[in-house]
Amino acid sequence: MLENCFTMTDPIGVNIHVYEWLPEPDSPIRGILQISHGMCETAARYFRFAELLTSAGYAVYANDHRGHGKTAGRVDLLGDAGEDGFYWMRRNLIQLAEIALAKHKGLPIFLFSHSMGSFLAQKLMCEEDNDVYAGYILSGTNGPRSMLRLGESLAEIQYKLQGERHRSVLLNSVVFGTYNRSFSPVRTAFDWLSSDPDEVDQYIADPFCGAICTTRFFRDFFRLLRDIHTPDSLCKLCKDKPIYLLSGEKDPVGMDGQGVRHLVELYRKQGVQNLEYHLYPGGRHELLHEVNRDQVASDVLDWLVRHLPSEAMLLKSAVK
Repeated sequence: MLENCFTMTDPIGVNIHVYEWLPEPDSPIRGILQISHGMCETAARYFRFAELLTSAGYAVYANDHRGHGKTAGRVDLLGDAGEDGFYWMRRNLIQLAEIALAKHKGLPIFLFSHSMGSFLAQKLMCEEDNDVYAGYILSGTNGPRSMLRLGESLAEIQYKLQGERHRSVLLNSVVFGTYNRSFSPVRTAFDWLSSDPDEVDQYIADPFCGAICTTRFFRDFFRLLRDIHTPDSLCKLCKDKPIYLLSGEKDPVGMDGQGVRHLVELYRKQGVQNLEYHLYPGGRHELLHEVNRDQVASDVLDWLVRHLPSEAMLLKSAVK
């Protein structure tokens, strides 16, 4: 696998760090997979997944979202996406997709999105730019939930009283504080991520993971979560694109599968025809870091192969 990094500058001058993972020179490329990572992590954590994808003939692109990883640049700048941050995160995804498509003309691009990244994808699926992608994979996601307006109001109060960049331990507890309750014994605050202790320890040891986000970030995040399941958004949902949802049956973000099933039914009611989902027994939030990660990755590859447009099955030569 070849690894390159580059920076793309968005329309308001923010430099976005991008990882590019390609098959070996002279190896054919059959498609493109773009990755939208989750909250309080970095795109670099998808290196192992990219190794499998490139060996199967996919070009892989992943950017660090605003307020994350090398886009943030420094640990003390993590967790704040800036003004209208979630809007610009989506624009950055489209910007990177267009770069990837220009590099690999004629090939389809799929979006693999995890957790917070999956909620960005859910919004993109209801926006005009949804024509860019050939299909969507939502990992560690969820459907409509209650108390979002209350969370947004609490974030707004903290925003006004303590400032937009205040690191909100309170809101962090509101969002993540209950996620370990289903697991015993509890070894760390992040056991809900994976049943593999080595993977949890690697997350904790990474200085670019686990940051406490700002009041502005949480306020805008709650707004996004409310918006993606409103009638106004859902009426614009792309119905002609394949969608694949995968989650652990013990993932608290997906309400132990209940929220994922609810989202599946919601999309079916909206008329989405090509819709699949897979709930993995015992799986927690980060399936690509779970004990059965090889099977999860294999299932994703199988889905991709089955949804490649027929003309893309004629393998294209790799960009040199």
